[in-house]
Amino acid sequence: MLKLTDFDYLLPKELIAQYPLEQRDSARLLVLNRAKSTIEHCVFKDIIDYFNKNDLLVLNNTKVLPSRLIGSRKTGGKVEILLLNRNKGFSFNALIRPSRVKINEKIIFNGNGISCEVSASNQVTFLVKDIAEIYALGKTPLPPYIKREPIDLDAIYYQTVYAKAQGSIASPTAGLHFSEELLKEIKAKGINLGYVTLHIGYSTFAPVKSEDITQHKMQKEVFSISSQTQELLEVAQLKKGRIIAVGTTSLRAIETFSQTGETQGTTDLFIYPGYNFKIADCLLTNFHLPRTTLFMLAAAFATDRLIKKAYQEAIEKKYRFYSYGDAMLII
Repeated sequence: MLKLTDFDYLLPKELIAQYPLEQRDSARLLVLNRAKSTIEHCVFKDIIDYFNKNDLLVLNNTKVLPSRLIGSRKTGGKVEILLLNRNKGFSFNALIRPSRVKINEKIIFNGNGISCEVSASNQVTFLVKDIAEIYALGKTPLPPYIKREPIDLDAIYYQTVYAKAQGSIASPTAGLHFSEELLKEIKAKGINLGYVTLHIGYSTFAPVKSEDITQHKMQKEVFSISSQTQELLEVAQLKKGRIIAVGTTSLRAIETFSQTGETQGTTDLFIYPGYNFKIADCLLTNFHLPRTTLFMLAAAFATDRLIKKAYQEAIEKKYRFYSYGDAMLII
């Protein structure tokens, strides 16, 4: 049995990055070579040295919505709402704090200008005419381990430079390290860039509660792979190039495609040790929280032994962890 406790590790809190670096590609990069069981350390912009002509980078071009809203109850009490997936009209599934907010209760935003009603458990419905009115109230939905309020810079740095398709409540953080200049250099070296879209939802953060991790169920997330990216995947395989997934979401999108042949729809693919990877040859990823599906995916790709070795070395060398932290390339 794959136990939840097998995916635990201790991280000093001071290593959790609270702010982004001014220069995206100045982050540190740990390179884990599975065949040689070796670890190297460099600066992220040097990642190009690990790519070869005819390799394909697969990047998730989802864009983070300003989905964190702060409102007030009629009593004056503060209410925080994280908008998840949209239902019909202006109704959303949502995480609402405090949980004692009652069904049919009205939440007021922006003075008395806009309001919503708690229409069901974990669901809110807005009284507006345009979706833009709702997101105009929102802030960047920083993850809870970033212990500060969002600032204007987060609206820039918590998006990848290639973000295009709106729909996520979290950033595909492995891609945050790429600057426009670095992407140009990568293309000039004969390395292709292919884009997929996977809108990151609450499933990414939902805690694994079952001690037997195989009993955990992922929530469905919307994904799509363009015909152009499908062609690039074929070309890379024909020319013996490597398919390098930039982030766990890109990997899950292309693995879903490889398994099912579906180029759009939803995926609830849960990858953990024992999974047989069909298409991804390398993985670029950030350092993830313990006991999460993200860490389990990384362990599946690198092996449990090597991923723990890499994390321990990253901790010893004081790498910055999580969303605004440093990166790891698994080759």
